[in-house]
Amino acid sequence: MGKKEITCPKGHGIMSSEKIDKAMNFRGVDINFQVEHHVCPVCGIEAGDIDQTATTQKAISDAYRQKVNLLTGKEIRESRKKLKLSQEALAKRMNVGIASIKRWEGGLIQTKAMDRALRLALRRQMPGDNYTGNRTFSIPRIKLVFRQFESVLGKRILKKRDKMLFAAKYLWYADMVAFRDLGESMTGSTYAALPYGPQLNNYRDLIDEIKNADELMVKDMTQEEKRVIKKIAMTFPEEQMVYDAAHREIIWRRRGAGAIIPYSDSAELSGL
Repeated sequence: MGKKEITCPKGHGIMSSEKIDKAMNFRGVDINFQVEHHVCPVCGIEAGDIDQTATTQKAISDAYRQKVNLLTGKEIRESRKKLKLSQEALAKRMNVGIASIKRWEGGLIQTKAMDRALRLALRRQMPGDNYTGNRTFSIPRIKLVFRQFESVLGKRILKKRDKMLFAAKYLWYADMVAFRDLGESMTGSTYAALPYGPQLNNYRDLIDEIKNADELMVKDMTQEEKRVIKKIAMTFPEEQMVYDAAHREIIWRRRGAGAIIPYSDSAELSGL
């Protein structure tokens, strides 16, 4: 089928199809991209048909993704085909619906967390167990996260005879928000939906190990991670506040007793 002809609205006859370089600010980022529009050779007015408009939106999306270091739709599609993966197979690797793959390849901009999962899946790796948030589990790092919270809150949350009823909620939010916003959890912990809210899976076996761990054994937190903790601490300066907020989260309430809460649910957090 040939290209559609469009007549100049000012009466100058048939417009020609031309490739045009464009520049704009999109989501606060300056981008450059190329589009194919109909242009009147007389007055220079531009117009696009429905197909060209859709192509333009995809060009804007891909230019933005390339600028902020996210995989473009073309990169996702070509990498997937190189691995001989169908859209459904890639979706299964990532624990997402096939509609997400179709939308990302079609122009929808993925989050940083999903971009990281895509990159892992397209490197022939599974996206780091959906229950550890793309990070190896580390008890010393749990201790480090608690110490960072204590520094911001100005009080102890990891106490001698504490069963981490409240402390675990801070930790859960830290891991989930970090995964959602940064693409990686802070500690690699797995969380279960228990009657008293989200809790470290097998926490009874971990409490003493966490309290006795040496947080100096692991690398310091990144500035982005520290900002996440500061945001959580400022939102919930009192322990009862973070406890109550965790109980309002649908991603805890909809899970059966003892069920694991996957990190993919972090996109549905409402408290932060």
